[in-house]
Amino acid sequence: MSTLREAQKKMTRQLLLDAGVEVMGERGYGPTTIDQIAIAAGATRATFYLHFTSKAELVRFIVERTDEMLTSADRPPLAEMVESNDPAVIRRFLDLKFTQWPEIKPYMMISLQAAAAEPEIQDAMDAWHDRAIGAMTEGLERAGRFDPGSRRIRCSLAFGQLIYMSQRWFRLGWVVDRDALLEQMTTSWTGLLCELD
Repeated sequence: MSTLREAQKKMTRQLLLDAGVEVMGERGYGPTTIDQIAIAAGATRATFYLHFTSKAELVRFIVERTDEMLTSADRPPLAEMVESNDPAVIRRFLDLKFTQWPEIKPYMMISLQAAAAEPEIQDAMDAWHDRAIGAMTEGLERAGRFDPGSRRIRCSLAFGQLIYMSQRWFRLGWVVDRDALLEQMTTSWTGLLCELD
């Protein structure tokens, strides 16, 4: 019996998350109400509050889902990609991230809007970015490349390029040639993260 109850709870939570993405994607984070999300999910305000304490908490779960979508596709994982010291592996990683942008755009647009209004969402975004930079730094540490004091800086600069370009793409689309960006970013990441003979 509890297995069925847990499955129903998980399904309702997922319906609320999906409805939140849909409604906030149409209306924006600020104007969207909890009632609108609940109605779109075929639920009530009370049901919403059984699963989330606030609209901001729902968005925090959207941030987590976005991170899972991005990292679950990584082959090799981020730390191993950096550790590889291989520009071809870096290029494949960046190409995959560019390919994932359309899939994550609705989630990221909501997350970015919410982060501007809700400190806890900005904190969740910062923690996500710190985890990614930490994984990259771990790759440099395992490889023993570069002065230890510069490793996190190098990874922050590389990751920052990806975040900046992704956020421009979410708002504006391809204002630069995708292939040219891939080549330039691969060159930049190689310079920051690799030691080549």
